[in-house]
Amino acid sequence: MTQHICLAIALLCLGLTYPPVTGIFMDKLASKKLCADDDCVYTISLARAEEDYNAPDCRFINIKKGQLIYVYSKLVKEKESGEFWAGSVYGEEYEDHMGTVGYFPRSLVSEQHVYQEANKTVPTT
Repeated sequence: MTQHICLAIALLCLGLTYPPVTGIFMDKLASKKLCADDDCVYTISLARAEEDYNAPDCRFINIKKGQLIYVYSKLVKEKESGEFWAGSVYGEEYEDHMGTVGYFPRSLVSEQHVYQEANKTVPTT
């Protein structure tokens, strides 16, 4: 019994000195993005999803074919990376997703209306 208590205390002490990892490191998708303003808060354009897209991780948003998406920034493509835009879903059917900004592949949408030019180059964080 005493050995079990000593073992439990030893394991507890080891757990306190080696905290668990609480997140994972994800590579940047790009070093720069194009925006309409320095803070990337103004809408650049409105796009329509041509296909469904299931987000692979928390940086991306799910989109359904036919949904409208407000576009806030466009990542500057680097090397062999894909071309991604950042935006939020718009539409009555998917109101729970409005306001959630995430990336999606540019190849899956068609730009419907340009509100302002994305002419500010901003570093990504």
